[in-house]
Amino acid sequence: MSRVYLDWNATAPLRPQARAAMLAAMDAVGNPSSVHSEGRVAKAIVETARAQVAALVGCEPGEVVFTSGATEGAATILRYTPWDRVACADTEHDCILRNIPADAEVEEAAALTFRVELRIDRNGLAEFGSPGDDLTAVSTANGETGIKNDLSRFVGKVGGDILCDATQLVGKGFLPWGPACGDNGGIRYLIASSHKIGGPKGVGLFAERGSDNIRFIKGGGQEMSRRASTENVIGIAGFGAACEAAGRDLENGAWDRVAEMRDDLEDRLAAAAPDLVVVGREAPRLPNTSCFAVPGWRGETQVMQMDLAGFAISAGSACSSGKTGPSRVLLAMGFDEETAASAIRVSMGPATAQAEVTAFADRWIEHYRRRKARAA
Repeated sequence: MSRVYLDWNATAPLRPQARAAMLAAMDAVGNPSSVHSEGRVAKAIVETARAQVAALVGCEPGEVVFTSGATEGAATILRYTPWDRVACADTEHDCILRNIPADAEVEEAAALTFRVELRIDRNGLAEFGSPGDDLTAVSTANGETGIKNDLSRFVGKVGGDILCDATQLVGKGFLPWGPACGDNGGIRYLIASSHKIGGPKGVGLFAERGSDNIRFIKGGGQEMSRRASTENVIGIAGFGAACEAAGRDLENGAWDRVAEMRDDLEDRLAAAAPDLVVVGREAPRLPNTSCFAVPGWRGETQVMQMDLAGFAISAGSACSSGKTGPSRVLLAMGFDEETAASAIRVSMGPATAQAEVTAFADRWIEHYRRRKARAA
């Protein structure tokens, strides 16, 4: 069997629709800010993509600002708006945590922002902050564990606005701004990245509702004068096409089959490994994500063993790759250090075949049994 890619939460494979849109956009020679015919063609590509993205996210096209990714969106919202109190959990992505000034930075910059920590239960669900919080940053789903937060619980029950990190849920489920969720007015900001849904890397968005629109890169009038710099027309075209294709996947129930493969994988592993710990199995999760651990069998070791066997998996967020030690997400959820250091993540998608998942399970079980035999 050729290599099997089971790390979709890090980056989903490029969709053929996105590739086709990008190739077509390469022939658009004009600058989208130019008023001549060539410029208008490039502008039309950007605006078509903006409408495609907005349709999937569930907002108006004029509320979408294209960025280089969700990290830029998070930095924009957290750094260019003078928040006094930002509430978030230790399970949030680094793009949130690292853009809230630490105490030393607050003193140096004479800023007022500081972080209020949200409590986390054993299922990884964030509890409410306090009415004094100006902004609550909550992810729709954790990329490491797959555990989903129901943001509708927060609307009207937290202080100030809500920043929704929708990076992992976009294209895999309905978003808080989507038609199935109604108009959750308390959710002011939303961030996402193209490459998580099969679009190109280096493109993302932040969406903002309200009149006090953030303007964060000064220069030309691109992106409604909110983010200067000539738009990445090729990447944006791919992002839009990926969103349109992802919307069809949702409508067609493609992720239901993925969830069945995920559950089958966990059943197979649990039957062979009595000491297996499946994180969040009783909690609402993304349909494609399985985070599990055998205490004492380090996650990095498993990743290397499976890589040599032809399977791409991870030991946590790709943005934290290269770091060793226990998962801070699992530690925040109350797991002990040994378990948190032993967790791996398997994430799949609609293009994943059942035979690939079965092959991974068989090889993982082989390694598990060898390890147990050596320890006996």
